[in-house]
Amino acid sequence: MLFWRFFMSDQVRDMTTGSPSKLILLFTVPLMLGNVCQQLYTMVDTVIVGQIAGVQALAALGAVEWIMWMVLGVSTGITQGFAILMAQDYGAQKWRKLKQTVAHSYRLTAMTAVLLFIISQAGAYWILTLLNTPDNIIGMSLLYLRIVFCGIPVVAAYNIFASVLRSLGNSRTPLIAMVIAAIINIILDLIFVGQFHMNVAGAALATVIAQAFSAIYCFFAVRKIDIVHITREDFQTVPGLNRKLLTLGTPILFQDVIISVGGLVVQFVVNGYGFLFVAGFTATNKLYGILEMAAISYGYAIVTYVGQNLGAEKITRIKRGVRASAVLAFLTSVFISMIMFIFGKRILTAFISGDPSQTEQVLNIAWHYLSIMASVLFILYFLYVYRSALQGLGNTIIPMISGIVEFFVRVGIALFLPKLMGQNGIFYAEIAAWTGAAVLLAASYYIDIRKIK
Repeated sequence: MLFWRFFMSDQVRDMTTGSPSKLILLFTVPLMLGNVCQQLYTMVDTVIVGQIAGVQALAALGAVEWIMWMVLGVSTGITQGFAILMAQDYGAQKWRKLKQTVAHSYRLTAMTAVLLFIISQAGAYWILTLLNTPDNIIGMSLLYLRIVFCGIPVVAAYNIFASVLRSLGNSRTPLIAMVIAAIINIILDLIFVGQFHMNVAGAALATVIAQAFSAIYCFFAVRKIDIVHITREDFQTVPGLNRKLLTLGTPILFQDVIISVGGLVVQFVVNGYGFLFVAGFTATNKLYGILEMAAISYGYAIVTYVGQNLGAEKITRIKRGVRASAVLAFLTSVFISMIMFIFGKRILTAFISGDPSQTEQVLNIAWHYLSIMASVLFILYFLYVYRSALQGLGNTIIPMISGIVEFFVRVGIALFLPKLMGQNGIFYAEIAAWTGAAVLLAASYYIDIRKIK
């Protein structure tokens, strides 16, 4: 019974009182663990496919990384925007308005998912062709995308339910959902790819099924929280509410899409260097999730913390919390960088198998890229801190502009630096994009926070 109570907890957390550092850490740690699980089953896909199906299959997964990030990021971005208003309503203790916000967010999320499913399936082959995907992997890449895109409604459902929970300070339930998804995904990967030899199709199917279970779990968790237990009348149109939600969500959606488009340009350049370079680039990108996972978790914590305290009109607490978050994020980034320098090359070998001459070349490419990113990881963490603080304040325009900055810097470096220093120049596109965006976001946050009375 105690076990069941823990796993079905309807806990919410008021972040408008208590130590900012402690609250942010308590909120962040479960999210970090959840992201670890998410990265685990993403990496298991890669390890199993890379070891069993070989380098070509690994390259096929890598060729669709940014496409998936762009498409699935649409529902992630827009639901993050909806969560800002939920957190503000919760901090202001406007319970009726909170229910209406949640209900309208559900409806807008469902509409977005249907539209996204249609567009993504229609454009999958076209975008792979546009990106100059190598002929020997384009078939596998397309099959993987088709299956994963069938799970768009499932991903959207998980995103909106998890956003509701996080806006109320509940980061434990999304963690449990990710644990469930990771276990299911690993088991199904071993069955579909290892036993049934379904190749990339098996990995994609395992991922979709695992995501469905995590969405269902979060749905039942949300239903147990009284303050967001919505009724039919909560869906009745509230003048201006849809517009307000879209005003918050659309810039984040656009920010994610424009960053993804920049990533697609990088992928286009990478594809031109052949499938071995694509495989090495892919191996490191699978570790990118580990590099970034704590930053994402701090980001969710800061949005909730700032949103709740803005609703409660506690501006001094916002300043203290953001300062504390910056320090915590920096220390975390240094720790992760050290881990990568010590164990990164060994981890990369888990993704690569095949002809020894090919695997050695792929490993060298992957390690070079990983070492460059790990050396300046703290920049990415500052980017997340200040972007999330601005979003929590309700300012989603500057983060959107930072996405445009990332796009131009990433694309500019990707297109021109390799001409000066060879194909390795592509590795610096990511760090340059982080730096440009981080400078803009930090400056904008300090300007905004001084304006708030």
